[in-house]
Amino acid sequence: MAVTDDAILRVKEMIVSGELKPGDRLPREADLAERLGLSRNSLREAVKALSLVRVLDVRQGDGTYVSSLRADDLLGALSFVLDLHRGEDSVLEVLQVRRILEPAAAAMAAQRVDAEEIVKLRALCDAAESAKSVEELVEHDLEFHRAIAQCSGNAYLAQLLDTLAGPTVRVRIWRGITQSNAVDRTVAEHRAIVDALAAHQPELARSWSTVHVAGVEQWLSDLA
Repeated sequence: MAVTDDAILRVKEMIVSGELKPGDRLPREADLAERLGLSRNSLREAVKALSLVRVLDVRQGDGTYVSSLRADDLLGALSFVLDLHRGEDSVLEVLQVRRILEPAAAAMAAQRVDAEEIVKLRALCDAAESAKSVEELVEHDLEFHRAIAQCSGNAYLAQLLDTLAGPTVRVRIWRGITQSNAVDRTVAEHRAIVDALAAHQPELARSWSTVHVAGVEQWLSDLA
């Protein structure tokens, strides 16, 4: 494992230094192994590991390439990991991360959001209010939080939050919210966030976003 870790670091250094850029094809395995002073086996294992986290793209019969290295590609691996951790403790920890990041995204969005985006967000609130199923509520909720994160103007933050969103976890949360007759309150919090965004008040948007995520976190804690 230590030898494989070393091989991973060597390939990573080539990418970080700019020697290998997104879309570049890696040299032949034998040539690269000799150049880096590695065994072909350890290099092969490193390539496998880096392809799993989407840093490298192995194309059968064509060679190995550096991926696009875009945030949405790289964070896809995190989504896979989160899907494997669905226990109450894991869900709460993810919500704690969201409580840190979502208010920041809302504050950033308040400085950039335009009238068209506000109309879209209000429409999502209306749709959630008239939703007929938990699945519809989840769909509107995902789109609502995704839209705000995208308005932040930070692609990495938007993709990270989208990865943390977890449709499976949201189904559980919204089912509980529905059963406890808290849908109206939750939608009202969404509307308060939109009002703050429309007024271009970053700190107010941050506060309402904090209240909203913390409320869900508290509700889930009470169930645990």
